[in-house]
Amino acid sequence: MSSNSLTPERLAQIQALLKRTDFAGGELHPLAGDASFRRYIRIRKDGQSAMLMDAPPAKEDVSPFLKTAQYLHSSGFSAPAILAEDVPAGLLLLEDLGDDSFTRVLKQAEPGVQESLEQELYGAAIDVLAHWHDASRQFSNPSRFAVPHYDHALLMREIGLFSDWFIPQVLGKEKAHILAAEYKALWNDLINGTPLSTDIWVHRDYHADNLMWLPQRGGIKRVGLLDFQDGVYGDAAYDLVSLLEDARRDVPSSLVSDMLKRYISNTGVEPERLYAAYALLGAQRNSKIIGIFSRLAARDHKEHYLAYLPRVWKHLENDLSHPLLAPLNTWLQRHIMPQHRGVITIRHTAEDLGLAA
Repeated sequence: MSSNSLTPERLAQIQALLKRTDFAGGELHPLAGDASFRRYIRIRKDGQSAMLMDAPPAKEDVSPFLKTAQYLHSSGFSAPAILAEDVPAGLLLLEDLGDDSFTRVLKQAEPGVQESLEQELYGAAIDVLAHWHDASRQFSNPSRFAVPHYDHALLMREIGLFSDWFIPQVLGKEKAHILAAEYKALWNDLINGTPLSTDIWVHRDYHADNLMWLPQRGGIKRVGLLDFQDGVYGDAAYDLVSLLEDARRDVPSSLVSDMLKRYISNTGVEPERLYAAYALLGAQRNSKIIGIFSRLAARDHKEHYLAYLPRVWKHLENDLSHPLLAPLNTWLQRHIMPQHRGVITIRHTAEDLGLAA
C-alpha cells in the first residue's frame, strides 16, 4: 500500500490532524496491513517519527483503544502515548514504539544467544502480566471502561467460528450442520463446569507480534504494548495462552513451563486452577483461531493464514490433553481426522455457507 491508495478525502483528514502537531507536512510511509480493517502509517519529519492509526469509522471504533492507551500509559505501562486524535474520523496519532517486535528481535538474534534472549523477553512479558493482573487490579474497573465481559455468551459465540467456518471446509456443509449442535453442547458443558474469572482486563492479543522490545527502558516499561483495542474483562489465563500458544511462532515447551511457573510465583495464583483455565481457554482460543483463519481464507481471500493451521492444531491438541477436556478430545478424535488438522483446501465461500460477506 502506498499513500497514493488513500482517497483525497482521507488524505485531507489526515493532513488536517497532522497540522495540529509537530508532524505537519511530514512524509507518509504506510506499513503492511494485517487481518483487520485498520492500517498504520508511519509519519516522518525532521528525524522524528510517529504512528498514525487509520481505522475507517464504518468498520472500527478507535475509542476503546484511545481510552485504554491513555490509562495504560498513565499507569506506567509502555502503551503508546496519544499525540493527537480525531475520533469521529477514526484517526489517532501515536507515539512510535519502533519496529522491534518480539518476533523480529528473536528472528534476528544469533543462534548462540537466541535461547537466553527468548527467556529474557518472555520473562519480561510475564512480569508485565503479573503486574497487570495483581498489583494493577484497579484497571479492572467496569465503571471506568465500557468493554464487554468474556462471559459464557461471548465464549460460546466465538466457539461458533470453528463450526461455522472450519468444519464445512473439511466435512461438507450438511455434515457440519448436523455436528454443530453436538460441538456447541460439549463446549456449553465445559464452560459452565469450569470456574472462570471475568474481572481482569484481558488484552486478548498478547503475543510476540504485538509486544515491542524496549530494552532502553526499565522494569515493565521494557515491553511495549500494541493492539489492545479488543480488550475485555475476563480470566488472567487468556493472555498467558495468547503469549505462550502463539499461532505465528513456535514457543519451546520448556519455555512455556518456565513462564507458567514464573507467573504462578509472581502472583501466588493456585496452580491447579490456573492450569485448568489455561487448558480450557487455550482450547477455546485455538478453536476460534482455526475458525478465523478459515474465514479469512474463505471470505477475504487471505489464504496465507491457512499456513498457520498446523501449529494452531498442535496447540489445540496439547490443550486437549488436560483431563478436563477429555469429552471434547474424544469428539474431535471421532470427527476431525489427522489429514484435516493441517493446511486445508477451501471448498466453500462465505456465500456458499450463507454467511455474511
